[in-house]
Amino acid sequence: MTLREIKEIIQAEVLTGEDLLDIEPTSICGSDLLSDVLAFTKEKSLLLTGLTNSQVIRTAEMSDLIGIVFVRGKKPDSATIELATIKKIPLLTSRLPMFETCGKLYLKGARGCSEVK
Repeated sequence: MTLREIKEIIQAEVLTGEDLLDIEPTSICGSDLLSDVLAFTKEKSLLLTGLTNSQVIRTAEMSDLIGIVFVRGKKPDSATIELATIKKIPLLTSRLPMFETCGKLYLKGARGCSEVK
């Protein structure tokens, strides 16, 4: 499933990286603890989070994530969006809460980080 398909499933808005939506994540991780993201995500995963500061972009870069979806309708500030643009990390935002976002994607066949070796 590509980021473009994910965007449709969770009715997300693209904040940056429209040209990168054909990337397919290996898995999807939902977390608001960056230490957990660093410890448990797999390379090429998509992160679902409510955190909107620039640290989430830095963490995504360090963890080799392919994109970030902000849940609960949250949007980062322009500096964070600019950093993601520079780092070529697609950012999306969905009005859905974390639980529903994860659930919709799981029902469509998305795999979680624990399912990928």
